[in-house]
Amino acid sequence: MSIRINDTVPDFKAETDQGPISFHDWIGDSWAIMFSHPKDFTPVCTTEFGAVSQLADEWAKRNTKVIGVSVDSAEDHKKWKSDIESFSKAKAGFPIIADSELAVSKLYDMLPAEAYLPDGRTPAHSATVRSVFIIGPDKQLKLSMTYPMTVGRNFAEILRALDGLQITGSKGVATPANWQVGEDVIIPPTVSDEDAKAKFGSFDAVFPYLRFTKAPD
Repeated sequence: MSIRINDTVPDFKAETDQGPISFHDWIGDSWAIMFSHPKDFTPVCTTEFGAVSQLADEWAKRNTKVIGVSVDSAEDHKKWKSDIESFSKAKAGFPIIADSELAVSKLYDMLPAEAYLPDGRTPAHSATVRSVFIIGPDKQLKLSMTYPMTVGRNFAEILRALDGLQITGSKGVATPANWQVGEDVIIPPTVSDEDAKAKFGSFDAVFPYLRFTKAPD
């Protein structure tokens, strides 16, 4: 199925290296990031899982849970984590879904319905399983992105996007290109100048439709 921004993401039950989960229950009242990989014990994926591990404190500050998906077994995930932790010098404390039947990969439209894993498969057989889904506490999809196998994901950008989603969702603003926490934000065109002054105080109108104001606390 195709999942679009603001859709409620599909719920599912799955095994992980930390035991069984029901996805919506696992999210609870938190934000969640699900990031997928074509295979355990692969080079780019190991660096990416390491990057996620190193950001554990940052996810926690943002009330965000992270969970991996890889189309290998929970036992393989446990073994792979020792490599991830050795490489990153950080604990990989997040769960990894064991999607050996491709159920989650197909449910989230990361692989076509007819996809299967042959004996002696390579990462190329599940190559499109390299996606990121940021999900709000309301269980709605807020952002998704998919990368090719050869390009490692920039988790600093994913963290930046999460910050943008959290401030725009809670404060009624938008963020400009390359925005970072603490920088000015944009007042949406749907807010009149009068209402903008009442809500945000002073602002800088570059154009009638492009107005900057200090980021709300």
